[in-house]
Amino acid sequence: MRHVQSSSSSRQEQTVASPHESRVLIVTGASSGIGAATARAAVAAGWRVALAARRLALLEELVRELGSERALAVRCDVTHFEEQQELVERTLAAFGRIDALFANAGFGAKRGFLAETPEHWRAMVETNVLGVAFSIRAVLPHFLERGRGHFLLTSSVAGRRVLPGSLYSATKFAVTAIGEALRQEVADTDIKVTLIEPGMVDTPFFDERPTAALAPEDVARCVLFALDQPPRVDLNEILLRPIRQQL
Repeated sequence: MRHVQSSSSSRQEQTVASPHESRVLIVTGASSGIGAATARAAVAAGWRVALAARRLALLEELVRELGSERALAVRCDVTHFEEQQELVERTLAAFGRIDALFANAGFGAKRGFLAETPEHWRAMVETNVLGVAFSIRAVLPHFLERGRGHFLLTSSVAGRRVLPGSLYSATKFAVTAIGEALRQEVADTDIKVTLIEPGMVDTPFFDERPTAALAPEDVARCVLFALDQPPRVDLNEILLRPIRQQL
């Protein structure tokens, strides 16, 4: 499937615009952990950010920290496509454009196929897999219209290596497949796709704080590194682990 390439005027816009000043990033799962750290790093680098999560109070607190001229809070349950559409519409109304999407919302489950309730499984699969697909579907028309854009998807080391009794691992394998499927679909455009694949990260994801783990800021730096590549570079995968992590 071929898509319409960007016009000469939009290419000119990309050339003459400041590399950071007006760029806009949507971050899902932005209320804490990797999402919040990425929002802070992006604003520090000159981006404007639309912050999405179910916990609006935490998003509003982050907006007060970052400044309302640079950040927008939108309550969004990524498992509802209409809420993702509203996120895109509100971002465009506030900032006039979207340059990148970081589809980061997700959560885990205890290992073992007898360890969690079926309801927890369903919510995890819908958030980790369908939520990512909905994010892509909501933003892709705008990227195609502009002729460029950047999708970043949070997968995991667990999306490369099967973990015993881990349905979470299966959801991250799905995100890895979604990222590659998207990359192939838009390969004839200037739209980029990057999988962010962290090992253990010290975030609220874990019930007990890990003793050796990456900090959320470590992952955020990788996100900004991918976003800062020149237009000719499509950095497709970033796998990072804390030192001495074996798996």
